Amino acid sequence: MLGSMPTLKYFASEGAPRLYSVHKPMTTIGKALGNDVAIVGAGVLEHHAQIVFDGRDFVLEECERDGEIAINGKKKRRARLVHGDRLQLGAVELGFSMFAEAPPAQERLPGEGGAERSAAVQGSSELAGVRKLFAFSEKLINRRNVDELLEAMLDDVIELTHADKGFLLLLEGAEAAADSAIRGGAARASSPGGDRKLAVRASRNVRKEAITDAAGGISDSIVRQVVTTGRPVIVSDALADAQFGRSESVIAMKLSSVMCAPLVSQGQIIGALYVGNDKIKHLFDRAQLDLLSIFASQASLILQNAMLLNALRADKAKLVAELHDKKFGEIIGACPSMLEVFRKLQKVAATDISVLITGETGTGKELIARELHRRSQREGGPFVTINCGAIPENLIESELFGHVRGAFTGAIASRPGKFQVADKGTLFLDEIGELPLNLQVKLLRALQERVVFRVGDSRPEKVDIRIVAATNRNLEEEIRVGNFREDLYYRLNVVNLWLPPLRERGDDVLIIAKVLLSKYADELGSAVRGFSPAALAAIKKYPWPGNIRQLENRIKKALVLCDQALLSVEDLDLGPGAETAVMPLEKAKEEFQRRYVLEALERNNGNRTQTARDLGVDPRTIFRYLEKEQNPMPSGAGGVARDPTEL
Repeated sequence: MLGSMPTLKYFASEGAPRLYSVHKPMTTIGKALGNDVAIVGAGVLEHHAQIVFDGRDFVLEECERDGEIAINGKKKRRARLVHGDRLQLGAVELGFSMFAEAPPAQERLPGEGGAERSAAVQGSSELAGVRKLFAFSEKLINRRNVDELLEAMLDDVIELTHADKGFLLLLEGAEAAADSAIRGGAARASSPGGDRKLAVRASRNVRKEAITDAAGGISDSIVRQVVTTGRPVIVSDALADAQFGRSESVIAMKLSSVMCAPLVSQGQIIGALYVGNDKIKHLFDRAQLDLLSIFASQASLILQNAMLLNALRADKAKLVAELHDKKFGEIIGACPSMLEVFRKLQKVAATDISVLITGETGTGKELIARELHRRSQREGGPFVTINCGAIPENLIESELFGHVRGAFTGAIASRPGKFQVADKGTLFLDEIGELPLNLQVKLLRALQERVVFRVGDSRPEKVDIRIVAATNRNLEEEIRVGNFREDLYYRLNVVNLWLPPLRERGDDVLIIAKVLLSKYADELGSAVRGFSPAALAAIKKYPWPGNIRQLENRIKKALVLCDQALLSVEDLDLGPGAETAVMPLEKAKEEFQRRYVLEALERNNGNRTQTARDLGVDPRTIFRYLEKEQNPMPSGAGGVARDPTEL
């Protein structure tokens, strides 16, 4: 017949396959007779692997690095098992099944300690325990309230063990210690139990009700031993027990059967799971203690997640407090160079002086321009943006100054330009360094006379605007090579605001990253609520050549793809590069060019035309590298090597 107990099928070299039930929190596999699953074959080590059940999943992991493990033909060191998986340890093949055909009851298989044990499916109580565990796993998915989960778990444990009461206890300061471990801090130097007090976190009786006087139904001596040693305890007859029979609490409560298992979070003992029955002696057995230990691990996970959420809420509150002092309007920054930007911005905002904002791409130049407008007397007027590098040269004049009907092919109606639309407000000329020379003359005239002419029209139009320009180019160098007019430069650069790159802004990058994560996690409906400590360290260390825009894009991508509560270094693609073999020089040049082109493309937020301009190449070159990225050539395939000087 079919049983519900997960099993391993061992395909021995001789004889029929053997079945082993996987019913313990940890099932060991190897050729030593002391293993739960003793197997013999080429490449099998004494202690080869183990299957760990964490209350929800069965996980196969190596015991020794020399032991080869493959799951469904793929080499692994650790992996979650699912029904039907084929495992290979050395030359031995095993099959994993959640529901397997049980062997005859009389068949005896090698077991723990070298003694033989039955491989038959365990008794109905164990089957019920496994079913309860799987049912509780579904509750973990559907319920978010911690108290409800803990109470449901205690109800299940009481029902399975036939206890009449159950308690979940936490050590004083356990949440703070676990929080420190979660964040990567140092563990407490004190002993697991020490003199720290225990508090009842949840309690239930056989009627599925909370116990009023919870502390009065617990043996302090039994719980104290569990949290001190970190080992579960089973007491079949407490009053007659040699170790606990003289305990005041045991005598006072006339305890009979007791089981207690430790709660562990991040390697630290934080409390205990305790069940008892005051009426029946010898009620509990070893299998039930194993089951209690598994439920204790579930409770530890629930509490750890609750602690993590509390820590994240505290982080958010701290972030809000930090932003109060480090936010200038919509701009975040507290480093000296940004404070200098804010100081200048505050002074010039109320005037109509032209401002030139400079800095690398992605540093937030448009945010600064908007803040200038918001703090000016023109706040009630429009804020109009035009990207001088994103509009074809033959259309820029029309975009800036407008046109009349019939001025050129396709001009079927008169239309105002950005200058007219921005009247009584602010015009932001982004990427001003991309403006063609012939239009620089017309722009200079418009700035000097505050008058514009539509394309195809001879009538002047007065405009009342403030000009704010921005560029990531060195305009003084552009003037030297003849690409930018010196008179226009001095007209625009009355006051210069230089924005520092993200890599030079110290801890600002961490605050910005947290704000972006909070913003986009809500927008994208992501369950991610923070960064791992290693991710924060990597964010601060990374140079961010694309600055805030690149950081923003990385966080967005990670939020979409990540399934965990915290973003890791790998989620953000900030991990150390894998070691690569030495490759031929021509191939290395090609690989460097490919990476450099893609990095430049990321800096420009995917704008291929702008990337081609920055690199000084034909846009078709960018397309070629994009095609290579989307359709990489198979290893060893033929092809003509490109001239490395092409870029």
